[in-house]
Amino acid sequence: MTLKKKIASRKFVVLGEFDPPKGNDFSRLTESANQVKGRLDALVIPEMANAVMKASSLGGCAFLNTQGFETILQVCCRDRNRLALQADILAASALGISNLMAVSGEDIKFGDHPQAREVYDLDLMQLLEILDKFREGRDMAGIELTGAPTFCIGSTVNAGAIGGALDIEIENLERMVEEGVQFAITTPVFDLHRFQQFIKRIDTEKVAIIPTVLLLKSAGMARYIDRNIKSVSIPSEMIREIQKAPDKLKQCIQTAAELINHLKEMGMAGVMISTVGWEDKLPQLLDAAKL
Repeated sequence: MTLKKKIASRKFVVLGEFDPPKGNDFSRLTESANQVKGRLDALVIPEMANAVMKASSLGGCAFLNTQGFETILQVCCRDRNRLALQADILAASALGISNLMAVSGEDIKFGDHPQAREVYDLDLMQLLEILDKFREGRDMAGIELTGAPTFCIGSTVNAGAIGGALDIEIENLERMVEEGVQFAITTPVFDLHRFQQFIKRIDTEKVAIIPTVLLLKSAGMARYIDRNIKSVSIPSEMIREIQKAPDKLKQCIQTAAELINHLKEMGMAGVMISTVGWEDKLPQLLDAAKL
C-alpha cells in the first residue's frame, strides 16, 4: 500500500529519515535502507539538512526508487529559484517519485558553506501554489504542461512553539492544508504533555500529523537539545534515565520506542524516526517498538 493510500485509510505510518551522502558513494545509504526494507512506509530524504552540502534529495530519491523504496522528496525554498524548483519537481514526477515535502530550509549561516547566497525566490506558500497549478496542468506562469504531476504533499510544523508563535504555526498549517498539504511532520517530540496541548488545536481529520521521534545518543545530547533548541523540550526524568542506565544505547533506543508507542496510542497518523547518522540502529528501534 502506498503512503498516500495508507494516510487516506488512517493506518499508522512509519517513516524513516535517511540523509544522502556528502559524496557520490551511495553504498552506505543503500545498506542502511536495506536493513529496514519492508518495515518503513517511506524514506524521507532531506535536502541538505542544517544547510550542510550533501547529495540532493532528488538524487537520493531517484537512486532509492530504483532499489524498490518509496521515498519522500524534500523541496527547499532556500537554494533554488522558481525555474529550478519547477524543473526539479517535474523531473521527480517523471522519475516516479510520488511524495513531496515542501520546506523553507534552515539558515545558511549554520551550515558548512556560510558564504553561500540564499535564494528564497519563493516562500513556502508560493511553492505549494506551484504544486496546485501543476495538478491543473499548468506551470507558475500559466503555461500548459505536457503532463500534470500529482503528489502526496507534506510539509513541516513546529509542535513546540508557544504563545503567539504557536498561533502563527497553526494559521500557517491551516493555510498549507488549503493549498493541498496532506501530512505535516513535526519537530522532535519528547514532552508528551506539551505535545498534547499542541494537538488539541489541530483538526486531525483534515491533515495527518506525523510527530518526529529523534533517537538520542546520550544524556549530554539530550541536555544540549533541551537547553539550546527552543522548540524542543525534553523532560528531566527522561535525561536522568539515560544518565543512570548501565547500557545507555539500550536506554536511548527504549526511550524512543516508548515515545513511538505513546504517540500511536494518542491516535497520531504515524511517526517519522530520525536517527542522525545512526541508521544502523533502526532495526533495533523498530524491534523495541514492535513495528
